[in-house]
Amino acid sequence: MRIALIADTHGALDARIAEAVNGVDVLVHAGDVGDGVVAAMASLSERLVIVHGNNDPDGSGWPERETLDLPGGELVVVHGHQWPARTRHRKLREQFPQARAIVCGHSHRRVVDRETDPWVLNPGAAGRTRAYGGPGWIELTVGTRDWQVRASDLEPLKPKRR
Repeated sequence: MRIALIADTHGALDARIAEAVNGVDVLVHAGDVGDGVVAAMASLSERLVIVHGNNDPDGSGWPERETLDLPGGELVVVHGHQWPARTRHRKLREQFPQARAIVCGHSHRRVVDRETDPWVLNPGAAGRTRAYGGPGWIELTVGTRDWQVRASDLEPLKPKRR
């Protein structure tokens, strides 16, 4: 099963990421979606999982947390703004010890922390806003026994000429 993890689009999903994730089994967005992104994601996967970020409108209807029952374990999805950066990974692991992996956003910085279980995965920003070093995403390939993570970093887009 192929799962694409993205976050922090803030209204602009990078077209290269949209092309790369097209056809995944599940497309997960870890919050701070922004206007127009849900429509852009709708054709990319039959299953979209979106959680509410601190910059999403209160009426979005997206939950603060989602748990996906997957072969080989649970994937928990939260935005991450609920915990201070300094202790975020520890607090996430304490709150969701049953998970195989936890996906969060908020910092706009890519993290693949597999040092301790559960893993903490932050795909970084998949749009233009604070995409440190360029936009990116994480591909999670899930099997009953083996989960594999592949982070993809893209070159920053050059500013549009006016």
